Amino acid sequence: MRLRLLLSAYVTAAATLLSGGAALAQDYADMSCDELWLARNQIYADEGYCFKTERALVEFGHRCYPPYGRLNRAEQRAVREIQYWEAQYGCD
Repeated sequence: MRLRLLLSAYVTAAATLLSGGAALAQDYADMSCDELWLARNQIYADEGYCFKTERALVEFGHRCYPPYGRLNRAEQRAVREIQYWEAQYGCD
C-alpha cells in the first residue's frame, strides 16, 4: 500500500513537472491526503530539500543537496495546486 501511494505520487509529480506544471486540478482532486503529501514532498525531495520531520525522513531519507529545495516556477505551481487540494480536504 505504501509503495503504491509513493509510486502514484511520484508518477503524478513527474508528469506535472514534465508537462511544465500544467497538471489538471482533477489529477490532484482524486488523490488522498497521503498521496497529496507524497506528491508535494516528492517535488521538494527531487530538488534536494533538507527534510526535518520524521515522516519525511522515513519516506525520502536525508536528501540534502543543492539547490536545497529551491523550486522553479512549474514546481512552485504544482506545489500550490497540491496545497490547495490539501486545504480543501482538511489534510494535516
